[in-house]
Amino acid sequence: MEKLTFYAVSAPEKLDRIGAYLAERLSRDVVRHRYGYVVIAMEALDQLLMACHSQSIKPFVESFLHMVAKLLESREPDLQVLGTNSFVKFANIEEDTPSYHRRYDFFVSQFSAMCHSTHEDPETRTRIRVAGIKGLQGVVRKTVNDELQAIIWEPQHMDKLIPSMLFNMQDDGEENPASLAESCFRELLGRAAYGNMNNAVRPVLVHLDNHRLWEPNEFAVSCFRIIMYSIQAQHSHHVIQQVLGHLDTHNKNTPRMRAGIVQVLLETVAIAAKGSVGELAWEVAYTVNPNSQTSSPPNLWLGPTVLEVFNTLLKHLRMSVDFELGENSRRNSGASVSSSGRVKESEERIVQNAIIQTIGFFGGNLPDYQRAEVMMFIMGKVPVYGTPFTLITSTLTFPPDTFDVPQVTSGFKSKTMVAALPAPFLDPLFSISLMEDCELRQLVLEILLNIIDRHDNRAKLRGIRIIPNVAALKIKREKISKQDVGFMKKHGQQLYRHIYLGCKEEDNGHKNFELLFTTLAVLTIELANEEVVVDLIRLALALQDMSLANEENMPMVIRCGIMALVAAYLNFLSQMIANPAFCQHVSKVIEMRNLEAPYLLPEHIFREKCPLPNCLEKEDRSLYFQTVDLAECLVAPGYNAERLSIPYVPQVTDEDRLTRRKSLVDTISLQVDFPSDSLPDKSLLAEEITFETLKKAIDTTGLEEQEKEKRRQVMEKFQKAPFEEIAAHCESKANMLHDRLAQIFELTIRPPPSPSGVVSISAGHAQHQSVPVYEMKFPDLCVY
Repeated sequence: MEKLTFYAVSAPEKLDRIGAYLAERLSRDVVRHRYGYVVIAMEALDQLLMACHSQSIKPFVESFLHMVAKLLESREPDLQVLGTNSFVKFANIEEDTPSYHRRYDFFVSQFSAMCHSTHEDPETRTRIRVAGIKGLQGVVRKTVNDELQAIIWEPQHMDKLIPSMLFNMQDDGEENPASLAESCFRELLGRAAYGNMNNAVRPVLVHLDNHRLWEPNEFAVSCFRIIMYSIQAQHSHHVIQQVLGHLDTHNKNTPRMRAGIVQVLLETVAIAAKGSVGELAWEVAYTVNPNSQTSSPPNLWLGPTVLEVFNTLLKHLRMSVDFELGENSRRNSGASVSSSGRVKESEERIVQNAIIQTIGFFGGNLPDYQRAEVMMFIMGKVPVYGTPFTLITSTLTFPPDTFDVPQVTSGFKSKTMVAALPAPFLDPLFSISLMEDCELRQLVLEILLNIIDRHDNRAKLRGIRIIPNVAALKIKREKISKQDVGFMKKHGQQLYRHIYLGCKEEDNGHKNFELLFTTLAVLTIELANEEVVVDLIRLALALQDMSLANEENMPMVIRCGIMALVAAYLNFLSQMIANPAFCQHVSKVIEMRNLEAPYLLPEHIFREKCPLPNCLEKEDRSLYFQTVDLAECLVAPGYNAERLSIPYVPQVTDEDRLTRRKSLVDTISLQVDFPSDSLPDKSLLAEEITFETLKKAIDTTGLEEQEKEKRRQVMEKFQKAPFEEIAAHCESKANMLHDRLAQIFELTIRPPPSPSGVVSISAGHAQHQSVPVYEMKFPDLCVY
């Protein structure tokens, strides 16, 4: 061997003939089963290959690979292992020049087949599989760095390489093949370039489908952990897009399979978030616009992939809810529902929980500026009162526990409320607060608290209660910024209005009142200057008056709950503004309630089986907070105490005419014909004229006094009420006038008749009426 090696090195032009001779001898020995000579020939080929690195080695390599292929084709495990070991040695050699004609298609196929060996002997099977994995690893190392061998990344090769590795990785009984396959899998993914990611990930998804590894999905999660940690960070969005596309493909499969895919998506998103979601978005931005001058991840960018994740997940959340509602409707219709139907319904909840968890986690790891965009994107899927319900995004059928904005807003910290609560986000959010479902209203308050509570004071409040010493809570607060002052001037009335309307819902429970109290307290901490404090006091007094007047016939437990809410909040507010007189008045009322009406305090009314009164006595002034007394307490610099005398009235908006309390049918015209014999006699309709009626008609002193009092109230309101209330009042009147004019125009201005028919609206329903040509009336100039 030493002489042969010396001769080959001295005369490299002879290498090709040496290789051809050894290959001929080895082929003959393989056929004759003279395996000892086969081993000698392969050792000679190996040593010559390792010793010679000249240009003339190319023809020798061809002979060498031809002999390795001969060994791999044999049915003897020892020869297959021998050929694999020789190929691995060759793969570790770095060639000086690339090869233009060499292909490895056969080796990929043969090594992949060895990875799936089913030999009867377990030890022999393990040896063959290990050899197959080592061979694939050698192919990867030999080809991925060679630009001329990019063909290895084509689908026909990846469809053999990837499943072979995964097949051995999922076999827990054989640690050696599993660990070796995982190492090879990681190496392959680590060498994947930008354009090869899709071809590398797609076979993984197909393998998981074919072997039904989505349910349970432990192996699938493990695979994608390996993928996400092995690939380059800037390629993470490719994997996420592939999983999203796979979820779309299987949108009608079993709930457990869809849940498994979503959980895998959660894992990929979690790992991508640990890297840098900002870098991920920047990479997508650069992919979309390579000519961008941005050389580093910008501070203000929301990548398309981020919104694509949320859009796809929301779409599948809606589909899952529709499937569940379909099962419920079949059950409610009286049709027999099997146990499998009930199981499917519960499994849909698993899908929904997985989707919500994914949305919450991904949103929770976004930067604040991106979180605001994502919140608006999610709320864009929620209908606002007054929008056409024919739109795809305007049919809200999500149950309360599938609403995912609270998880996105958790931990949200924004320097200004203007950026955190823009109008496109506030309007749909407040629309949900008017819905009948108490859990949805709770979620709205949760979202508001997550956004407004920038100093994490919510946990210190610990529910609705009379706090004896607010200073002991060590509440964190900062001076109100000019931007936040402007936000409250613009949106404060909207906030107060929805708190006011949310208090009088008949299905409010302890949780609702607790969240309402916390919202008021956090508003006071974060956004309250002197003007806002006065507005909040007016709101609290309006709630008290609403509970006492009870014009909407609220249940007694709701009325007492509102009273308890007002007491808890005014007690908190009085200590926050550090006004001794104010604190004294509030404490005095609370003490009287403890003695005479404990059901008006949160510690009692929210207990089970709390005794309730038959009515609330308005005359007992000591049990209620008095506007006059509070106004006297606020006579201090900065507070406009005179405004307390103006009762708070929630502004009227378009939502009030479109809420679920109103009829959804807007009646435009209704014509009813009565038979003449059914009409009452006109003589009976005439009012009987007596001396008393004449006297009342002549006496107008009472009317003048009423008119004078009305004028006085209007003057006082325009002098003392805040500008926002006056503007809202005038705007509501203008809107009502506009609606009336629109109705009149609809009734009076009709389009000309047409043979194709006209649409008439009667009792809120559109009717299509066809007009024959011979019945149409044309102008004289048009007839000849």
